[in-house]
Amino acid sequence: MALPVDEGRYPDPLATVRALPRAGAPLAEVVAALEARYDPALAEDWDAVGLVCGDPAEAVRSVLFAVDPTDAVVDEAIEAGVDLVVTHHPLLLTPVHGVPADDPKGRVVHRLIRAGIGLFVAHTNADRAADHGVNDALAAALGVGNTVPLESVGAPQTDTLVVFTPVEDSDRLVDALSAAGAGVIGDYTRCAWQTVGTGTFIPGDEAKPAIGSNGRLERVPETRLEMVVPRAAQADVLRALHEWHPYEDPGYAIFENSSTPSRAGLGRLGELAHPVTLREFAERAAAVLPATAAGIRVAGDPDRLVRTVAVCGGSGGSLYDTAASAGADVLLTSDVKHHPALEAMETPGPAICEVAHYASEWPWLPVAADVLHRDLGGRVDVAVSRRRTDPWTLHVPQRTEEVADPGVQRGVRAAGDRSEHTQA
Repeated sequence: MALPVDEGRYPDPLATVRALPRAGAPLAEVVAALEARYDPALAEDWDAVGLVCGDPAEAVRSVLFAVDPTDAVVDEAIEAGVDLVVTHHPLLLTPVHGVPADDPKGRVVHRLIRAGIGLFVAHTNADRAADHGVNDALAAALGVGNTVPLESVGAPQTDTLVVFTPVEDSDRLVDALSAAGAGVIGDYTRCAWQTVGTGTFIPGDEAKPAIGSNGRLERVPETRLEMVVPRAAQADVLRALHEWHPYEDPGYAIFENSSTPSRAGLGRLGELAHPVTLREFAERAAAVLPATAAGIRVAGDPDRLVRTVAVCGGSGGSLYDTAASAGADVLLTSDVKHHPALEAMETPGPAICEVAHYASEWPWLPVAADVLHRDLGGRVDVAVSRRRTDPWTLHVPQRTEEVADPGVQRGVRAAGDRSEHTQA
């Protein structure tokens, strides 16, 4: 499979990063943009997401997206000269007390730091994220539309920030607050409401006013600025407000917002434009997902018609009952265990289409890269890793037709023989 898909936006990383470096953005701003799309509050309690290494003040001009933070991906990042690697899977998922360079994970950390490359992880928060997360990307790649979460989560809690600023400073302040995570509504960023009026104030004797004189009434054309702020990002947004607001003591208020419906959650359920057989659906998955040694495994009647599809990137076998209750004809996911699959085939419910874990999550990479590129106004170059990080390297096909007497082939007598075993 040729990677990445869009050669215009995602050419070879070696060519992309070295050709025309972008203006760049501070790492802290890049992290804020990523977390605005992939809210850390959506991550599981056991997960390890966010910035692993990197200086928030350093400039980022190029970013490489990959599924796993392996040595091969680090090789690619160093060769391409990128400033940040964004991976789906965490490097340090289990607790560690040190990262010595002779440890596999420690070696990755040391190599990244020596090369001046940061590492950021979006894992279960990217799985649950709405519109641009792992599961929406997987559904879109398979042609599944009108999707809803299989297992919904509540919308992230938000507040509305109201602040007054001189008219000439309002756009600059909106940019700063947006970079800190404010102003995201669905698929839209930098959302703000601005009205113009007159602000009045009298600076006290000890004040150091940016506008006006101590003890004199001032009248200033001001913008009333309102922006939605994720509660998890409130501290960062207020920090940006005080840093970028021209007033010594900016006047602002924060109002709690009511809960709103959310498209965030695990898995996706949707419809194909036209019904296909289970065999044809599996062939479609094989065609659009990265090739892996394991290929595609199917549990169910190959001639069964499929219209309603459930997907879950990564290990989603636990969502089988949910998919069945939702009326899915097939569940496409990874890492399905033998006994649950066997039990599923003994009861009415969806067929199972199992793909490699890596392959099910790869479609998110170009989506996340494109979103970051747009959110940062094209100031940062993006590329998708060409390294296949699926760990399996070989698949040896076996005969799948039913064998009339498999016991005799292996030296085991047919039922009814006196002895249980015989020498072949």
